[in-house]
Amino acid sequence: MYIHVRILGGYPKPLTYAVPASAEQAIRIGILVRVPLRNRVVPAVVIAHAVPASTAYAIRDIVGIEPWPADEHYHAFITTLSAYYHVDVLHTIKRMRQFLTNKKVTPPDDIITSVEQQRTMPTLTDEQQAVYSFIAQYIHTPRFTPTVLHGITGSGKTEVYKKLIQEAIANNRTVMLLLPEVTLALQFERLLRAQLPSTIAMYGFHSATGMREKKYLWRALIEHHPILIIGVHLPVLLPIANLGLIIVDEEHETGYQEKKHPKINSKEAALMRAHKAGIPIVLGSATPSVSSLYNVATRGWHFFKLTKRFSGALPTIKTVLLTDKKQRRSFWISTVLEQAIHDRLAKHEQVIVFINRRGFSFFVQCTQCQFIFMCLSCSVSLTLHANATLTCHYCGYSCTQPSTCPQCSAHEQYFLKKGIGTQQVVSILESLFPRARIGRADLDTTTKKKQWAQILNDFEHGALDILVGTQTITKGYHFPRVTLVGILWADLNLNFPRYNASETTLQQLIQVAGRAGRERPDSLVIVQSMADHQIFQFLNEIEYTNFYEQEIAQRAAVGYPPCTRLIEIELKNTNERIVEHEATTFTTALRTYQETHAAPITILGPAKPPVHMIKNIHTRLIYMKGHDFATMMQVCTKIDQAGYKSSIFFTPNPVN
Repeated sequence: MYIHVRILGGYPKPLTYAVPASAEQAIRIGILVRVPLRNRVVPAVVIAHAVPASTAYAIRDIVGIEPWPADEHYHAFITTLSAYYHVDVLHTIKRMRQFLTNKKVTPPDDIITSVEQQRTMPTLTDEQQAVYSFIAQYIHTPRFTPTVLHGITGSGKTEVYKKLIQEAIANNRTVMLLLPEVTLALQFERLLRAQLPSTIAMYGFHSATGMREKKYLWRALIEHHPILIIGVHLPVLLPIANLGLIIVDEEHETGYQEKKHPKINSKEAALMRAHKAGIPIVLGSATPSVSSLYNVATRGWHFFKLTKRFSGALPTIKTVLLTDKKQRRSFWISTVLEQAIHDRLAKHEQVIVFINRRGFSFFVQCTQCQFIFMCLSCSVSLTLHANATLTCHYCGYSCTQPSTCPQCSAHEQYFLKKGIGTQQVVSILESLFPRARIGRADLDTTTKKKQWAQILNDFEHGALDILVGTQTITKGYHFPRVTLVGILWADLNLNFPRYNASETTLQQLIQVAGRAGRERPDSLVIVQSMADHQIFQFLNEIEYTNFYEQEIAQRAAVGYPPCTRLIEIELKNTNERIVEHEATTFTTALRTYQETHAAPITILGPAKPPVHMIKNIHTRLIYMKGHDFATMMQVCTKIDQAGYKSSIFFTPNPVN
């Protein structure tokens, strides 16, 4: 037997090797083998069986076969995924393999969760039982069954997950549970270890997973043991022979799309995986994505709703316009919110104050010459932090705020600090409530894991009265004493140039509002805004699906996803002149092909994005819209990229 292989080390052409008779039964397309290359032995992936032509050289034997789970669907999945993201199939295989062998691990610090250390399983409600019964039948008789689970915050989606996990494991099936970020993956892992039977083998597979656990995970996959795998981006790349169920929690989160190229969206990859394997997939959220609800309406996806909280009650929502001229001691804290905080503190209850910005002030401007302090390497203003440090939140550059303007030498007394951040909110609250114990939770604190764990621990156990935070506190955390949530600038993100700005803003607001009233009947959410936007009428979680009806009508009218498909093409170069020229050339080539072949697509751009330079790398964007993704990809592949100096990246259906 002969096979064609591709070397993982990047050798461009397929090579042919012979397979000894003793190894022929184990050879399958997509597995890894070890082959001799010159004087080395290197890993390679089997891509085809071969019938070699006569050659002047002897064909060498493979050295061996790497242990590999017998996943008959894996090669088809990886091939489809790679084509979808316009990358070489070796990229995904190499990434998965390198992560399994990489000894550099981010050690997981303690993440605090509200977990009772008991393994008693509560009886499912009628709503929960209906979801469980429907999915369970397709665990026993596997079939691709995409199901959207819309459960309001605190309704017990996790209880449904736990019951389904147990059912799959009992039927010798492996379960993949995806979360949108590592901190949530760690939190879920601890919760499930505490509450599921100890007989269920459970493995994390993410950037905080240690080498020892990776080895145990790989051994379990090779031996086809039924296990639970928890992670963010990486589990979907694993070969799993007995995969029986995929659960995607917080399915609406943009965090499922990776930040670096290729920007693989783990939720979309999971759907591909479930389709190839012919198994059920559950997409759970309190605020399901517009795309998932659209698929329910147009593609026959199944839909279930959990409308009741396990305990407590949904909070009362009150909207306050910041343009109101009522007397207040601080522009950012209305008299309504100030009084509400005072009342809750008097009752020894807890408060969350949310703003989607960290730092002290968005930017600093000289009023004498209008100079704004900008990052030297990125096209963004520097954010002022409370220690008089100016920081770029894209590349990490920081400097001390100078005492004079670099442009006109005006004294710092003429500097205007615009906007507001978490540090400034803390300062304001400390002046309004000097006896309150106040903590801050944003990216600056969450990157320091021990500090983040301590803040959560203090708030969880009542050592803090008020927690000021950004989106890090909007999902997954259960604080039973919180009865008031204040949202300071609710319409902040609504003016960003993104077609899904209304969707992502409303989802975030509902998620943070859902932290209130988890175990108390009388809770309140005060939403402060500069403008009375139409999305505020949907802040009550029960009304969320009504927002979908309005939003999908608007997107259909202007031809935006999910009503059409979208591909983002990024060109990147350290030379702005080159990337500008090549972006124009690439767009012209696309339009020429589109017009010549009458392709039913729309080409937009090239355009300079709002943040068009990061770390001295310039970016230009081109967008393609159409109803048929295959047609758009065909157009992309017809453009000769050989002469371009810029890096070119393709992202289908970008979400962030």
